[in-house]
Amino acid sequence: MGQVQLTASASPQSTAAVPSSPAPVITLADAIARAKKNEPNFAAAVASNQVARLDHSIAVSALLPGVVYHNQYIYTQPQVLLPGTLLSAANQTPRFIANNATHEYVSQAAITETLSLQQAATVAQTSAIAQAAAAQLEIARRGLVAAVVALYYNITATENKVSIARQALQEASSFLTLTQQRETAREAAHADVIKAELEVQQRERDLSDAQLAAEKARLELGVLLFPDPHTAYLLQKPADLPPLQPHSAFAADANDQNPLLIEAASSLRAAQFDLAGTRASYLPDLTLNYFYGIDAPQFAMNGPHGTKNLGYAAVATLDIPVWDWFATHHRIQQKTSIRNAAKVALTATQRRLIADTDEAWSEARVAQEQLHSLDASVATAQESLRLTRMRYTAGEATVLEVVDAQTSFLLAQNAKEDGRMRYQSAVANLQILTGKL
Repeated sequence: MGQVQLTASASPQSTAAVPSSPAPVITLADAIARAKKNEPNFAAAVASNQVARLDHSIAVSALLPGVVYHNQYIYTQPQVLLPGTLLSAANQTPRFIANNATHEYVSQAAITETLSLQQAATVAQTSAIAQAAAAQLEIARRGLVAAVVALYYNITATENKVSIARQALQEASSFLTLTQQRETAREAAHADVIKAELEVQQRERDLSDAQLAAEKARLELGVLLFPDPHTAYLLQKPADLPPLQPHSAFAADANDQNPLLIEAASSLRAAQFDLAGTRASYLPDLTLNYFYGIDAPQFAMNGPHGTKNLGYAAVATLDIPVWDWFATHHRIQQKTSIRNAAKVALTATQRRLIADTDEAWSEARVAQEQLHSLDASVATAQESLRLTRMRYTAGEATVLEVVDAQTSFLLAQNAKEDGRMRYQSAVANLQILTGKL
């Protein structure tokens, strides 16, 4: 019995709760850094950029001489002088005239170099493709940053809306109490209590929806930040709204080293070099080969009669294209069409960049101008609610007027949060366009 009591007394110590680590505080920079490690599309862009750079390195290596050490042994059936009698060992000859001896040993270092304008065009083309891939990586990075910024500020806005919904529920509950008191004092009809109860129920649903929206926003950002989306974390909320950059400075920064322009221009250069390489198919190719080693009936540096097996050979080959049934001509037409499409894409990108620049700055300017109006609307709606409740308490206003004032105050607060998020996102988009974020 005492043993059981000892075990029971030890249980609370063995099952004592281990204090959990505090939730990490995530800044916007931290969120972007974490998302870069977890987002698959950005990882694919990183891999594509790496592949493009290595393709360029491979194309450059193709211009350089290739060196291999070739080793081969060849046995060929020998000639027979008479039935059952072989030729002497010194005069043995193979039956295949393409082979040099009955026993042939090849051990040579072979150096090969091909001179072709098509190869030079391929190097230039892969260089342009690598630049385009780097620009696409920057485009993917900016897209990822824009997504993280939107989720980051959306969490702040939804959490603030939860607080607003909770305050609205408290206000509705307080008004319900007021209507019940006035009904008890025979100063208001029971219809006022019913209307106030309906308003409380609506505010409860609004609070549930706001909490759901905040939870969904946290999960969406958690998918990008953590291996487990349910990981608890805190966001470092910005104290002040960021300033708006002047349009002239912003436009200059947006056009400088813009990845969309770089990608379009690089794609055009790649198409031009691809076309040039295809046209180079009409020109001859010169191949140079140099061999050094042995190619003899003995695997030795010297032969049996004092001859030297070790030596070298050089071969120069010039291939001149003559006729390919218009295949090269048709390939040139294909590459020309691709080059023309790349030109159109570049001009369209330039026009789109001008429009996006003006639209993004105008969006931020309008959002900034509306901030003061939204603040004023909240203050006005709050004062209107206060005065309407006072008038209702004095019997000078109806329950519908109070409910309308409560709704207006709630809408004004939510609109203010939407306006703040709109301005924060707009300024962040400007920073993304200029590469500062």
